[in-house]
Amino acid sequence: MTSTVVTPPDYYIGLPQWSHPAWHDTLFAGQQGLSELKGYSNCFNTVEGNTTFYGLPSPEAVERWRAESGNQFRFSFKFPGEISHKRALSGVDELLLDFLKRLAPLEHKLGMLWLQLPAAFSPQHLPALAHFLALLPAGFSYAVEVRHPEFFGSGPADRQLTELLAANGVNRVSFDTRSLFSHPSSDPVTQEAFKAKPRLPLRPVATAGAPMLRFISPLDRSLAEQELGFWVQCVTKWIGQGRKPWLFFHTPDNAEAPLLAKRFVELLGEGYRGLVDWPEPKLVQTGLF
Repeated sequence: MTSTVVTPPDYYIGLPQWSHPAWHDTLFAGQQGLSELKGYSNCFNTVEGNTTFYGLPSPEAVERWRAESGNQFRFSFKFPGEISHKRALSGVDELLLDFLKRLAPLEHKLGMLWLQLPAAFSPQHLPALAHFLALLPAGFSYAVEVRHPEFFGSGPADRQLTELLAANGVNRVSFDTRSLFSHPSSDPVTQEAFKAKPRLPLRPVATAGAPMLRFISPLDRSLAEQELGFWVQCVTKWIGQGRKPWLFFHTPDNAEAPLLAKRFVELLGEGYRGLVDWPEPKLVQTGLF
């Protein structure tokens, strides 16, 4: 018996969650009878696992996620806030070990692990980041998102951060909120996004082999076309350099996040392996025939 060779994707693409009530009319409409995670993983090959920021999942949940996701699927979990925010990377050895042990049953499905640092994490804290990165075991992809203003631009802090990440083979997260803040709106959902999302300059730099993008559009995702086009150019360049980008698409309420990601793939064009288009809903025959 010959084994089937599966061609790896050129990029990983996903959303900040795998379940949303609004997606039953789009993403899940042609996949009745499946769990939401299974239906999601039939089309997207990764997901932003934000829940681990607040606490570790139960062992039962981890086993269920492994069973319900496709073989090529990768979970991208955020490091716990206890590590990044409460303890500011200090004295976190046991917490890090607990985090990795809990997720270990996912085995090859464990993808990008990313650290989101608060705005209070300034250039003077870079030694703590260097110590933390040295603790990370090999065999995983890692990314770091910073929010202190001094890390953006061409100053010494930006250069030191870039050099530190590159030396450790760690990717820098690009969080693109430009289109969101360029189109202010008074609706409650957008106003909440304005409060929660950072308004910082864009720094699209690849410090390792798997650059990570978190992209958020306005509620009207058509207003993000220019920014999507910018990222098409970046992603095409990165893939051409032999890198494998990780791409996550958000909207303020995420109702149309799948369609935003789908639009990006349309702009990227054919010839790149990543998103698998979700099936059309089956027509239900009515009447006598």
